[in-house]
Amino acid sequence: MMRNPASKETARKPNMREAILAAAEELFATNGFNAVSVRDIAQAAGANPGSITYHFKTKDGLLLEIYRRHCGPMNLRRSELLAAAKRVRDLQDRLEAVVRAYVVPAFTSGSDLAGGGARFTRLRAVMSAEGNEVARKIIAQTFDDTSHAFIDAVHESLPHVPRTEIVWRSHFLLGALYYSLVTPDRVSRLSRGEADGSDAASAIEQLVQATVAAFQAPAPDQAAPARRRPVVSSKT
Repeated sequence: MMRNPASKETARKPNMREAILAAAEELFATNGFNAVSVRDIAQAAGANPGSITYHFKTKDGLLLEIYRRHCGPMNLRRSELLAAAKRVRDLQDRLEAVVRAYVVPAFTSGSDLAGGGARFTRLRAVMSAEGNEVARKIIAQTFDDTSHAFIDAVHESLPHVPRTEIVWRSHFLLGALYYSLVTPDRVSRLSRGEADGSDAASAIEQLVQATVAAFQAPAPDQAAPARRRPVVSSKT
């Protein structure tokens, strides 16, 4: 009876599945999904391509597993914190608690395997920018439920702000979150060392306060109209 070469390899290397996941995550975060082949991942993991098929079926399945292992714990923590935030009576305090419930798990998620927090965030940013249909479906499948819950909770705290405005501002929050996690050195550089961009506690506080202020800003059609510059008549 002929043995499956992937099964033989798995028996020799019990951590091969983890090695494949780590290699794929690093390659996807650096080069994107489209540019990375199964052979590239196998070579980086010290595996043969058959072992990837054995563990994950396809490259799509491998990307889905990367999202699951990071986002499962993060989404669970967000849901727990969001449930507690919604019990806060004061609307101002509740809004801050809701925003904090979204931001904190991205910095402190228990799924940060082998330093995967910043790396996975970089991967998410690359996947979002790449516009790959497989990645788009995985992102929607992974995050849409918690994103809707977050947007609804913000809207309950700010019922006078149209929900579409909250959707836009939550979109901007996600971009700020990506950038804060992926390029913390920029804060340190531009502040000339007076701020430490890698200080998670400071980053969380700055992001929470800025986001709360953004959510509370009037919608563009509700803002005070810009003053018109007076017309100066020319005398002849």
